[in-house]
Amino acid sequence: MASSSRAVRFFKLLLLACLLSLCELSQGKDKKPFFTLKNLPPLQKASSYPAGCATTYDYIIVGGGTAGCPLAATLSLRYKVLLLERGGSPYGNRNVSYMENFHIGLMNMAPDSPSQAFISTDGVINARARVLGGGTCINAGFYSRASSSFIQEVGWDEDLVNKSFPWVEEKIVQWPKIAPWQAALRDGLLQAGVAPFNGYTYDHVSGTKVGGTIFDETGYRHTAADLLAAGDPNNLRVLLHASVHKIVFDSRQGRMKARAIGVQFTDENGRHHQAFLNSNKDSEIIVSAGAIGTPQLLLLSGIGPKNDLKNHNIPVVLHNKYVGKGMADNPMNSIFIPTRSPPRQSLIETVGITEEGVFIEASSGFGQSSESVHCHHGIMSAEIGQLSTIPPKQRTLEAAQKYAHNKLNLPKEVFHGGFILEKIDGPLSTGHLVLTDTDVRNNPAVTFNYFSHPQDLNHCVYGIKTIERILKTNRFSELSADGAGLSMERVLNMSVQANVNLIPKHTNDTESLEQFCKDTVITIWHYHGGCHVGKVVDQHYRVLGVSGLRVVDGSIFSRSPGTNPQATVMMMGRYMGVKILRERLGRAAGV
Repeated sequence: MASSSRAVRFFKLLLLACLLSLCELSQGKDKKPFFTLKNLPPLQKASSYPAGCATTYDYIIVGGGTAGCPLAATLSLRYKVLLLERGGSPYGNRNVSYMENFHIGLMNMAPDSPSQAFISTDGVINARARVLGGGTCINAGFYSRASSSFIQEVGWDEDLVNKSFPWVEEKIVQWPKIAPWQAALRDGLLQAGVAPFNGYTYDHVSGTKVGGTIFDETGYRHTAADLLAAGDPNNLRVLLHASVHKIVFDSRQGRMKARAIGVQFTDENGRHHQAFLNSNKDSEIIVSAGAIGTPQLLLLSGIGPKNDLKNHNIPVVLHNKYVGKGMADNPMNSIFIPTRSPPRQSLIETVGITEEGVFIEASSGFGQSSESVHCHHGIMSAEIGQLSTIPPKQRTLEAAQKYAHNKLNLPKEVFHGGFILEKIDGPLSTGHLVLTDTDVRNNPAVTFNYFSHPQDLNHCVYGIKTIERILKTNRFSELSADGAGLSMERVLNMSVQANVNLIPKHTNDTESLEQFCKDTVITIWHYHGGCHVGKVVDQHYRVLGVSGLRVVDGSIFSRSPGTNPQATVMMMGRYMGVKILRERLGRAAGV
């Protein structure tokens, strides 16, 4: 009996140990190790850079954005790095840091705001980041990796990719506490046949899933700027409000290729500065200014179509007709769904990944903080108004502000509801980017040619029909004011009225889904291209035809990765940093 009693006690202890072990494993999955920002390098104003500074660098990175920050942090572990960011700091800016103020950062048109608005020649209002941390400071926060097929297509080392994603995730990515509107979309997607349910996952898999987020449980945003704390602060210098307007080349006779040796930039006071690389042949200028800023800077520096450069009196360093070409933006259309009560604010948390190349996402509610603009739809910024009745030459952002003011007089009940969004993966419609002037602070002219390819239009119609199936599910019928559901014609009419772009509307918008797609197209800020591999850069993203110059950002992509690109772009910054370090160490060792 004593032996049996001891055996029972032993198994009880073993069971307790197993339970404790499982508990620890569970906590390890749900609670990530605290990533401290104590090693964040000093964030200095560009005016602090001394005139005639003799300091030189192994790497000068132009653009402290989604790719630039993890890239700078990684390279600084062994080399001296200067990171130049045209915007300010995200820290201490509530419009960046808190989800409830998400829309304010996008709507702020001040010269030093974190978001710089631009309107494509297609008539779609868009935005580009102007803040340390880049697009991760002004986006909807959704975190989802690229598909395995994308990784293979771009030729990345899968082992290094699978180490680089977790490097980002363990520092700034959380699992969301799913909001009611996002849970409704999850259930509606599954009832509409977008299956299976893949649970909580970062992976890109067909069906319905809940992805990660860079917002924590308090609604605080963690950005790519945080990743700078993973670098060596002794090797990393960060300058804010540093607008790089030219890459400096050594084009002396006898050189087979012009070599990038430095940059020229202005500080927040308009004073001019120069920074230079050291004499090591492996030192580089790396441009990570984004899909708008990178081709713009190459053009301003004399790399691009020679006739375009000459039109702006820019000395030609290298004729390359492909710079600024192949620009694309994933077209998005949204359907507004009125509800019996106002849903809680939510940004992207749930996504339906269809086999047909269409992604279904959702947003709801509006910010309620003291700084918020009232009656706001969150991601869609619908209150900036319907401008299609204004003649094209009078369609300005100032006019949009007037419409925003007028919409504040509408009753709050009008804004009880949320949006279901459909976005097209890998659009075949492409456009171009050209300079409008030689001031780097101004936006170039960008054309995306939305829906110029018929396949994109077919995909949009499929997406709208998928949303129609979702609205017919029991889950969404329950959300309507009378519990009986909504007709598609009604929600299409409401969506046309709430839509925000500068494209004239047609009377048959709700009768022809093709026309609805064309007239109500908007952006979800996933534009890319302008410096494609094989045309502007090589497989290692070094700029063709010159030396000492590389590009690491979304301008090299011919399609946007995953449902939302920020995960892959941050990973790419880390990936390329490690790859450059390995290659440089290999050369030093004679391997």
